[in-house]
Amino acid sequence: MQVDPHHWLTAARHVASPNHNARPEDEVSALVLHSISLPPGRFGGDAIERLFTNRLDPAAHPYFATIHALRVSAHVLIRRDGEAVQFVGFDRRAWHAGRSRWWDGHRERRELNDFSIGIELEGDEIHAYREAQYRCLARVFLALHARYPALTLARVTSHARIAPLRKTDPGPAFDWAYFRQCVQALTTQASDARACV
Repeated sequence: MQVDPHHWLTAARHVASPNHNARPEDEVSALVLHSISLPPGRFGGDAIERLFTNRLDPAAHPYFATIHALRVSAHVLIRRDGEAVQFVGFDRRAWHAGRSRWWDGHRERRELNDFSIGIELEGDEIHAYREAQYRCLARVFLALHARYPALTLARVTSHARIAPLRKTDPGPAFDWAYFRQCVQALTTQASDARACV
């Protein structure tokens, strides 16, 4: 998996969202993890893609009537089966974080949409995320790091951390240590493969 010259993943399904704009500066240096399920607690279907492309039918479910007018997006959605769906090029500002602030180790940063990539995991804060999702997320992270070197593991954060009064995702169901193990395992495999060439 790689990021192509147009800032799209080569191994993702592309579903273009209109909900993006220009980054104020040419900076990609953080990754924000989210979770989403539509309706809440239910997985599968096309509701997430419809939300991110402004096509959610408010009559399809009572919950949809409360959110169908939102104009939101993420760069990537990772479905329960590990499929990656990309909605916005990484050079563009997707509308995923909202009002946010974050201490990046040196200073407080605000408005993380300006410089971050948003990845939604299909899930919620109760059900365990799936093995296929962790493996896909690790591959996506490594592709992003290769293209945007400032985006390191230390700069991966959660929606809950950057907007703690509003958000709690991806929640306690997300295993941060296991995600890092997956990244390390893939890094080791790549290193071993290079050594055999």
